[in-house]
Amino acid sequence: MTTRTDAGSPGSAPLLDLQSLVVAVRRRRRLWGALALLGLLAGAAVAVLLPPPPAAVAKVLVAHKEDQPNDTGTLIRTDVELLATSRIAEQALRTLGSPESPEDFMEDYRGTGLTNNLLRIDVTGDSDAQAVARAKALADAFVADHVRRMRQSAEAEAESLLDQRDRMRKELAEVNEAIGDRSPDDDPKASASIESLYARRAELDSRIAEFDQRAAEARTGTPEVVAGTQIVDAPHAVRHSLPRAVGVDAAIGLVLGLVLGLALAAVGAVVADRPVLRREIAANLGASVLAELRRGPRRGAGRWQR
Repeated sequence: MTTRTDAGSPGSAPLLDLQSLVVAVRRRRRLWGALALLGLLAGAAVAVLLPPPPAAVAKVLVAHKEDQPNDTGTLIRTDVELLATSRIAEQALRTLGSPESPEDFMEDYRGTGLTNNLLRIDVTGDSDAQAVARAKALADAFVADHVRRMRQSAEAEAESLLDQRDRMRKELAEVNEAIGDRSPDDDPKASASIESLYARRAELDSRIAEFDQRAAEARTGTPEVVAGTQIVDAPHAVRHSLPRAVGVDAAIGLVLGLVLGLALAAVGAVVADRPVLRREIAANLGASVLAELRRGPRRGAGRWQR
C-alpha cells in the first residue's frame, strides 16, 4: 500500500509565506521609506519647477431650437465638437490677428459641456492677458457661428414650407378653374365630381394656411435662439495656488514612491529567499516538475547550473 504526502501537510513548506514576506518588507523599511521621501520631494519639485501654463475660462449659454426636457446632452456634445473645428479656430485667429495655424491653436483649448445648454471654454496662452484674449475670441466666434447656423436652418426650413405652399396654390388655381368651367346646366350625375372639387379646394385652403403658419413660426423662433445664445461668464484668467499645487503633487509623489518602494522590497525579499526545490513546487502545485534550477557552489560570480 502506497501513501501520498498531502500538499497541505505541515511537512511541506509553502512557496510564499506571507508572514515572512511582511517581516522581510519591514526589514527593508529604509528602502521604501527612502523612495517615498524621494517621491515626495520629486512631486514638490515638479510643482515648483513646472507650473501650469497661464489659462483662462469662459462660459457660454447655448440655446437650441430643438431643445427638449429629456435631452441626454446630444446637442451640447455637438457644440463641443463644433468648437474644436478649424472653422471656429480660424475665425478666432482672424479676430486676434494671429498668424498661428488653426491646427496648432486647437491644441491650446478645449470645450466642456457642463449642462445641456452651458458650454465652458478653457484656453491656455503665453500669459494671462493672451489667454483671456483667446478665450474671448473663441467665445465670440462660437456664438457668431451658432447664430449664423440657426438662422440658416430657420431660413431653409421656411423656404421649404413656402415652396410647398406655392405648389398648393398652383393646384388650388387649377381646382378653381375646373370649378369655374362647370355649367349649371350640366348633367346632375356630375354633381359628385363637383362636390369632390369643392372638397379639394377646402383642403388646399386649409393646408396653405397651415404652411404659412409653420413658415412664420420657423422664422419667429430664430430671434429667441439668437437672444438665448450669449456669453454668461466673461473670460477671465484662472488663478493657480502654488502651495496647493505643491501639496497635491507632493502627495501624489509620496504615494507613488511608497508603492514603488514596497513593490521593490517585496520582490527583493522573494528573490533573496532560499532556493525552491523541485519537490516543494510539486508538493504545492500537485503536479510533477521536469527540472529545477539550483545555485551551484560559489565558484563563479552568480553562475547557475541545471
